[in-house]
Amino acid sequence: MKNARHEMILELVEQYDIETQEELLDLLCKAGFNITQATISRDIRQLELHKIPSKSGRLKYAARPKGILYTAERYKRILKDAFVSAEGSLNIIVVKTVSGMAMAAGAAIDSLDWREVLGCIAGDDTIMLCARTVEDVPVIIDRLEKIAGAKE
Repeated sequence: MKNARHEMILELVEQYDIETQEELLDLLCKAGFNITQATISRDIRQLELHKIPSKSGRLKYAARPKGILYTAERYKRILKDAFVSAEGSLNIIVVKTVSGMAMAAGAAIDSLDWREVLGCIAGDDTIMLCARTVEDVPVIIDRLEKIAGAKE
């Protein structure tokens, strides 16, 4: 089922200018796939879809050209370029980034698959990161600061 869904997603982003996860979810439901927004989010990450300008100038989802691999090192570079600061409260970490970089940095954090990170929500320059436990917060902040070069 997952492979068929992934194939359909790739077909849809090739065929339509899909700007949001909700649009993609709607098209998949019309194609007979009964899934949730969380599944769409996971599929987008697994398929390494990214946003590119459409003919109208708005951003749309697209598949990565074949041969471009996003390794942990590339994700770490994104974090290094975007990171400004991180501060924790209970099991939540607020990560400040350079303006316009929060979504990319949040996706990078999610893609690193740190056991301690449950997930991220990103805006323009702020990420709200949910840690698994209160004890994981300083571990995550330490890793982020080391990647960013803010800590040796």
